[in-house]
Amino acid sequence: MKNQNTAPQESLSAQFVYPNMKIAFILLITCFAAWGVAANMTDPLVKVFSKIFTMSTFESALVQFAYYGAYFCLALPAAFINARYSYKAGVLTGLALAILGALAFYPASVSMTYGFFLAALFILAAGLSILETSANPFVMAMGPEGSATRRLNLAQAFNPVGTNIGVFLAATLILPNLNVATAEDRANMAPEMLRDIQSAELHGVMTPYVGMAFVLMIIWVLIYFMRVPKSTSTVKIESIEPIDFKATLCRLFARKQYRWGVVAQFFNVAAQTCTWTFTIQYVQETLGGTEASASDYLQYSLLIFLVSRFVMTWLMGYFRPAVLLTILAVLGSLLCLYAVMAPGVSGVWAIVSISACLSLMFPTIYGIALNGLDKDTKFGSAGLVMAILGGAIMPLVQGATIDEYGAIVSYVVPAVCFLVVAFYGLFSVKNTSV
Repeated sequence: MKNQNTAPQESLSAQFVYPNMKIAFILLITCFAAWGVAANMTDPLVKVFSKIFTMSTFESALVQFAYYGAYFCLALPAAFINARYSYKAGVLTGLALAILGALAFYPASVSMTYGFFLAALFILAAGLSILETSANPFVMAMGPEGSATRRLNLAQAFNPVGTNIGVFLAATLILPNLNVATAEDRANMAPEMLRDIQSAELHGVMTPYVGMAFVLMIIWVLIYFMRVPKSTSTVKIESIEPIDFKATLCRLFARKQYRWGVVAQFFNVAAQTCTWTFTIQYVQETLGGTEASASDYLQYSLLIFLVSRFVMTWLMGYFRPAVLLTILAVLGSLLCLYAVMAPGVSGVWAIVSISACLSLMFPTIYGIALNGLDKDTKFGSAGLVMAILGGAIMPLVQGATIDEYGAIVSYVVPAVCFLVVAFYGLFSVKNTSV
């Protein structure tokens, strides 16, 4: 009798993705790559707009404030879409809004107005916020709960495929179009000449975003026609559920594992955004060279991030995710501090190596925090995506630090962020089984 009862459970636990969800899982992976492209084409724009419009680093860092601020604003509406309709509806809504935002880069380039670009970025990121809020728990629901964190890490492993494409597009289509004229040169130019230069530079910014819009359209069509079962063996996917937001919020806040997970995610995204956004400035301050040559090191960072994502997914088959999270968060903080104390070639490679530490953090914190939430998962997912606000706020702090003390010293900011993540890792080791 015991063998008969446990055999189906053993078979279920052996599954990684339910058989009727395999095609949906593959199509969702394209979404993880897509928002990776968008996010990492955006990182170099801080430096790009600083040069084109002759602004301070703090002012140009509003790029990240607009981008990640949209994530904060739209995550909760996305949760209502998922709860009222389905994860698929959330994914399609997010893709549609992202397409609109990417296309808005064309009129922004014509208007040559910084505010218009920020608005286009906000719309694009608003769509990606809905997309990410829907896709992450969707992936977790596509197989047994015991493998949810590892499955999400695998799906997220394709995100850096997109990030590398994004940096490549920025390095080949955006940065080479920057005119070599300095801020002093631009201040002394005739208005007509300056406008011509800015127009050419902004056209280079617009091109990859409009191209991405057409790729997103193809993904939207494929997912629209994707067949999704109404439920898996444990999770309802295509269903209308009653919404009691106040009760859900109280249950979520009562769970320390979730509550501190939101805090950790805030500082994780802050550390990631700060590290990548200001890599070019750090390289130029320590090694010199142009923006295009310095961006090579950002590309190296993302290649390490890509490889490490798959390595970490494999390691999770042998070690607890919470243990790996703790170790890599401490290492990330140490690498930041080394870059501050030893500027130069070794400091640059310390910055590059931080990406290996970042590789498992987002999906691992996500999986640990959502573990066991059951019917509260959709709104729990929204809270974790809203925590991406860290990527909007902390780059402003680091940008102000750069303006005051330089790019080298500024890496104290992500060092502190990593320590917060390390504390959550320790908490999870002691208080969870993940």
